Amino acid sequence: MNPNIKRLYDIANKPNRIIIGLMSGTSLDGLDIALCNIKGNGLNTVLELLHFETIPYTKDFKNEIKTIFSKKNIDLEKLCLLNPWVSILQAEMINSCLQKWNIKNEHVDLIASHGQTIYHAPKRLHRQQKFGNATLQIGDGDHLAVATGIITISDFRQKNIAIGGEGAPLAIYGDYLLFSKRGEHRILLNIGGIANFTFLPNKQEEVVCTDTGPGNTLMDNYIQNKFSDKFFDKDAVIAKSGNVNFDLLAALKDNIFFEQNFPKTTGPELFNLDYLKKATQKSNTEYLSIEDTMATLNKFSADTISSEINKCIKEKIEVNLFVSGGGAHNPLLMENIKHQLPKCNFLSSAAIGIDPDAKEAVLFAFLANECVGGNASSFEKETSGIQAVSMGKISFPN
Repeated sequence: MNPNIKRLYDIANKPNRIIIGLMSGTSLDGLDIALCNIKGNGLNTVLELLHFETIPYTKDFKNEIKTIFSKKNIDLEKLCLLNPWVSILQAEMINSCLQKWNIKNEHVDLIASHGQTIYHAPKRLHRQQKFGNATLQIGDGDHLAVATGIITISDFRQKNIAIGGEGAPLAIYGDYLLFSKRGEHRILLNIGGIANFTFLPNKQEEVVCTDTGPGNTLMDNYIQNKFSDKFFDKDAVIAKSGNVNFDLLAALKDNIFFEQNFPKTTGPELFNLDYLKKATQKSNTEYLSIEDTMATLNKFSADTISSEINKCIKEKIEVNLFVSGGGAHNPLLMENIKHQLPKCNFLSSAAIGIDPDAKEAVLFAFLANECVGGNASSFEKETSGIQAVSMGKISFPN
């Protein structure tokens, strides 16, 4: 037997596994590294976050990714070069963290790598009849495995697309198996570049997981366009000093995406500075100050998040809503959302044992655990509405 297969077989049979989950989002803030101890699988999964760190990306890294990120026309040579380059840099970050945490690489069973999304193209967005849903993440798994010496599982989204999904959001799998609670309506809201939520009703009869539209992406891109030394509106200082322009807000909301049924996905391929420019032209608001534009973009994200959640909870009496992601740190955004969701009790995801900044990285560690030690039948399609599937491609160190 190939010794790599034997090693994987032994890992699959362990009662618990040490898994590193990686997340690199569309905001390009940095690499989230979550070291997890995971026992069992499926509904019997017990996950403990041992260590977590976000390593900020350098300006050079961000600039290189931006040359090909979310663009229809790119330099193919640059795409080929960045695919391994991203993994090699991320491997250095992983090795550095493990050394800092006094953990030997050989004591880690698996790496679960999300990769860096370059382009997300659900059919609802590209609208080309002969093509289906598609998405592309770079950061080659083989390079990660070789550079760390750890078996790596990557490219999770392709299997979801292969069975008819849109490749996102994948949070439904971990949210359902880790955080469902009978007798309690729960929503897990993650506000990254794009916002998404999972609705877990008290009997798990109809789980919903969907993108809602922009989270931080438009606000962050606008700030970066206007200020050379800022990447985001820290503490919403700029947005708080402006006033919402309702003509621009209406133009921003005028998109068929917000009328489409769940589940649905989107990305910065739609919600970008060109989208904002068209909305300002349509509403004759090109004159707006930076402060008023930011206040309006903040309200836009809050309104679309709240509207989509309200479609789910309907007559529900009380819902516990757990927030994670960078947007959870934006006080004005959270205030605007809370105002429109009076039925919801707002809590940090820390209340269910997950650092709000680590949640997405943790969920990919969970998906890797299911890939090697789980069973797709854990997702009870008849009762949960979740597609039963195991995700991820396996790369060996040698």
